[in-house]
Amino acid sequence: MSRHKHVPVNNDPTLTAKSRSTWEVVRRVAKYLRPYRLMALGNIGFAVLSLACSFAFPQLTQYVVDTVIGGNKPEQLLPVIAGIIGAFFLRDLFNSIRIRINNTFEQNVIYDMRREVYGRLQRLPVGYFDARASGDLMTRVIEDVNAVERVLIDGTEQGTIALLSIVGVLIILVKKSAMLTLVSLIPLPLLTAGALWYTLTAHKRYRAQREAASAMNALLMDNLQGIRQVKAYGNQKHEDERFGKRADDLRQGTLLVMRAWANYSPAMTFATALGSGLVLWVGGRLVLQGSLSLGQLVGFLFFLSLFYEPVSRLHGLNQMLQAARAAGERVFDILDATTESANAHREMELSTPVLGDVKYENVSFGYAMERPVLTHVSLHALPGQMIALVGPTGAGKSTLVNLLPAFYEATAGRITIDGQDTSRITLESLRHHISVVSQEPFLFNGTIRENILYGKLDATEAEMIAAAKAANCHDFIARLPEGYDARVGERGVKLSVGEKQRVSIARALLKDAPILVLDEATASVDTATERLIQEALERLMENRTSFVIAHRLSTIQKADQILVLNRGEIVERGTHEELLDTSGLYAKLARIQNTTFIEESFEKLNPA
Repeated sequence: MSRHKHVPVNNDPTLTAKSRSTWEVVRRVAKYLRPYRLMALGNIGFAVLSLACSFAFPQLTQYVVDTVIGGNKPEQLLPVIAGIIGAFFLRDLFNSIRIRINNTFEQNVIYDMRREVYGRLQRLPVGYFDARASGDLMTRVIEDVNAVERVLIDGTEQGTIALLSIVGVLIILVKKSAMLTLVSLIPLPLLTAGALWYTLTAHKRYRAQREAASAMNALLMDNLQGIRQVKAYGNQKHEDERFGKRADDLRQGTLLVMRAWANYSPAMTFATALGSGLVLWVGGRLVLQGSLSLGQLVGFLFFLSLFYEPVSRLHGLNQMLQAARAAGERVFDILDATTESANAHREMELSTPVLGDVKYENVSFGYAMERPVLTHVSLHALPGQMIALVGPTGAGKSTLVNLLPAFYEATAGRITIDGQDTSRITLESLRHHISVVSQEPFLFNGTIRENILYGKLDATEAEMIAAAKAANCHDFIARLPEGYDARVGERGVKLSVGEKQRVSIARALLKDAPILVLDEATASVDTATERLIQEALERLMENRTSFVIAHRLSTIQKADQILVLNRGEIVERGTHEELLDTSGLYAKLARIQNTTFIEESFEKLNPA
């Protein structure tokens, strides 16, 4: 039987990020350049040197046409050609150095940005992840960071060089022929209008494309994680159609971007070609009139290509900038989210040794203000006591224990450990002293050794094996060909439910925290495995304050306190014997429980 927890559901796996201006995105991304100022300067410096070498070709070509050929000086042809080849060699050498610097610069910045985004994710509250799909967050960390970085590195370098090229070449063109320069600028209004149109309309297209990519990735991850359920229910065709719809949304979004670029880029190219044609027409007439030499016209045309090329590059950078803006919004949605440690009052450490005296004082909580889950809950667990929580599905049992390690913050009341208000305790100190074993154990895609040691990263081999033996999992691990180094697969798929649960108990035993939150997990295993798990749980609960969400009467009969929850309130409390002496909900439950699970019996008593 599946027991779903109270988790806010959001049907949109992407959640639209806050809109930000292009300038805000560029300004915030620019801070990642600061640690690498020398690389940035070197990148731009070698690009400028490469550009300067490019200027030699049109100037020397003009000299060949007018002086060497026109003046019939064949002895100068070889030295000039050698000069041209040398200029090309230096241009490409400087460009090669620039590319090497650029690649290192780029990867360093991607690393820094990705680490910061991932680090922020680690510090966000559980509620943030409840409302977002894992595939969407992966897209932001991997793809969106790359898109933002491109405008950071390529945009800075290429944009700077393009502007320097335009200014430098424009000065040379004016010196060569002011008239032809004015003619070459005739297409400028067309170029400006096109750039303005593209800039003002591109953001929505790129934003829709990024969100479609996230939605597809979110569905893909969901289906891969649930592939057994997909196959078990024979829904491959249904999932194929769902994925096809998401993939088609991405296709349509990408085509929309490409169509706009297909109109914009050729139009801008035509505008620059129009300028070249006009210059050739006017310049040709001047050559025929004798006002301009053929070499001067050829040299001007070569320099004109060096003028229009960076103009076209700026259009490409505009496309990159709009894509980066859409991606940057999604990255900064993570970086701007409020972290768990944002509470300035969390500055105390739990006093050690922690005894495990836990109190809930008039605690209320709701995932939304209009939907309370817990209402005025009070309880007191003495050190070493076992507190059992029972009640129907949706009564608030999981929510109650999730408040203890501050996965969620109570909206009213307070929780104390050994008299210290947990809302003032640092999260690191608080969670260090609490172990959590869930009903559905999660194992990382690594080895058994790595999963057990997750409870105490610096534990010795002897400590790890002792924990495994206490959790009744050492024997089955020893039978594996690779022993503790056997890989468990994604989410522990290579192990049985009972084996995964015992490994998770070993992890909790190794942590050795004085307070234990346990969602009892013997529901989906055979009798022999249940006995092994139960023995391990009893060892785990020894001398610890334990909160157990119980699904079997056999477990809660030994509890020091049994709390019966219904609709977010504690409706009964006491020991097993005390509650049986009443005529309350628990006593009725115990009398009719011929089924396996407590929750099923509650639902029989109260179907509504």
